[in-house]
Amino acid sequence: MIQGSIVALVTPMQEDGAIDDDSLRRLVDFHVENRSDALVAVGTTGESATLDEEEHCRLIRRMVEFAAGRIAVIAGTGANSTREAIDLTRCAHQAGADACLLVTPYYNKPTQEGLYRHHKAIAEAVPVPQILYNVPGRTACDMLPETVERLADVDNIVGIKEATGDLGRARDIMQRCGDRMVVYSGDDATAMELMLLGGKGNISVTANVAPAEMHELCAAAMAGDREQAASINDRLDILHRTLFLESNPIPVKWALYEMGMIPAGIRLPLTPLAEQHRETLRQALVQAGVLEIAG
Repeated sequence: MIQGSIVALVTPMQEDGAIDDDSLRRLVDFHVENRSDALVAVGTTGESATLDEEEHCRLIRRMVEFAAGRIAVIAGTGANSTREAIDLTRCAHQAGADACLLVTPYYNKPTQEGLYRHHKAIAEAVPVPQILYNVPGRTACDMLPETVERLADVDNIVGIKEATGDLGRARDIMQRCGDRMVVYSGDDATAMELMLLGGKGNISVTANVAPAEMHELCAAAMAGDREQAASINDRLDILHRTLFLESNPIPVKWALYEMGMIPAGIRLPLTPLAEQHRETLRQALVQAGVLEIAG
């Protein structure tokens, strides 16, 4: 099973919003070179909500192509329509993705029974390993531990990205599901503690700009080495905070642009990072050791 530092990768775009394949290839190579353990294509950080289905599938194919077996690719294929989620998951499976990440249906507020049936239907339709994704702060939908426990009995539902930042919630899921369900953090600020509890990795925004450091942090935390993990986490804490000065992925895309990794493009309704936040984020990148300022 995939574990470690899993990068919730941005989707690089030109200023007109067109997807930039050349920058995407460079990002994949960058993460291979810096020992990231896996990449998530077209997740929240990848602006999945602004891509149409054709772009979504094409981007997953490109990620798998550029990875070329050197690094695992997890495809974000969640939707608030079960049929659409099945179509996207099938597309990712056909493209050769190693697993799929499925956010809880957003906006339409299904019941817990609806969540169970939604994810079970996708798993039964497409035989690819699937990871649940619970992020109620963005979806207005909270998948409770009891529902996760029910879904752990579905053979190809293998994990959950818990992005609530609630360590008690993560512990509860681990106790309920045991080795039937891998738990990943979806919150950089609390990821170290979740992994020390037994979590198997972090699906990370910070790893976009500090991949080597996040790989080392995850390895130390999963090995139970609190001292080493905390030493790294202390250096990265400023990034965990400043990369959320505005809605993700606005700050991280600006940071990667500042680092010379991608063009400045981002799609409406998201907008470029506000001018008043730029120096704060720039100094955070410098303090974390991932950006040098000339002169």
